[in-house]
Amino acid sequence: MMKNKLLLDLFLQSSQTFISGEEISRRLNISRTAVWKQINQLRDMGYEFEAVSRKGYRMTFIPDFYKVTDIEAKLNTKVLGRKIQIMETTTSTQVDAMTQAESGTEEGALFIAEQQSSGRGRLGRKWFSPAGKGIWMSLVLRPELPIRYMPQLTLLTGVAVCKAIRSVTGAEAAIKWPNDILIHGKKVCGILLESATEDNKVKYCIAGIGIDVNLSAEDYPEELTEIATSLKLETGHTIDRALLIAEILNEMELLYNRYTSEGFTPIQVEWEEHSVSIGQAVRTETLTETIQGVAKRLDPSGGLVIAAPSGEERVVYSGEVEII
Repeated sequence: MMKNKLLLDLFLQSSQTFISGEEISRRLNISRTAVWKQINQLRDMGYEFEAVSRKGYRMTFIPDFYKVTDIEAKLNTKVLGRKIQIMETTTSTQVDAMTQAESGTEEGALFIAEQQSSGRGRLGRKWFSPAGKGIWMSLVLRPELPIRYMPQLTLLTGVAVCKAIRSVTGAEAAIKWPNDILIHGKKVCGILLESATEDNKVKYCIAGIGIDVNLSAEDYPEELTEIATSLKLETGHTIDRALLIAEILNEMELLYNRYTSEGFTPIQVEWEEHSVSIGQAVRTETLTETIQGVAKRLDPSGGLVIAAPSGEERVVYSGEVEII
């Protein structure tokens, strides 16, 4: 780690100019092989380097590692994000938040990781969570709701994230039912809400949010290059992750309070305004049939209303809905 620090300091002092492997080797008194290994270790931490034959290495990206104070300075909330735990790496912030929620941690507690080794999306899918470039976080909520209203809270979270992305970055983010955030048809964010119940009521709920913020095209594995994007790729510049986290919490608390006082209708209206699904031809597979038609609106429960070619309207409550 000390060698890594010396190497990092050397690049930070070089003002993004190239430094040859021979020069690094001489100044740090290490082998050329050790230079290569340490640069790869820094890459694993989120730093980016350009390597050019006969010129050496040049640092091209420095991750903006989280500080609690940076997020708190931008918060306008009373509850959400007033307790923040930041981890360098973890298996999953969902697991961390659930463990603390079971132990009684307060509503609004936020768990953030620079990197996840076993991040999870919907339907048990693995969520790609590299170091220093994304937002991987989970928020503890304790709504006084019957369990049947949980889908509404998922949609509320999607609206908050979508509005925050638009506000901070200017990117035309949109929501694909039920909870994916897309830009130009590619996924930039996934949302996963999981809850514990007691007497048919929500004991606590964990809102997991994963956003590809400052990832470059080279960061993605081949299987994701055609379906995923990042805010940096879409806007052409690096995004302040602390600012985006704070804005998500600010938007979410406003919507959460409105939902508590006015019910789901205002959330439904905002979701439909920010949706890429409404008005589109869609298809979904259930256990027994294929439902195909035009997505018309949200059902008051949070389900998606699909009008079949016959005119019959069906409500989809879960699963994957494909835009065709």
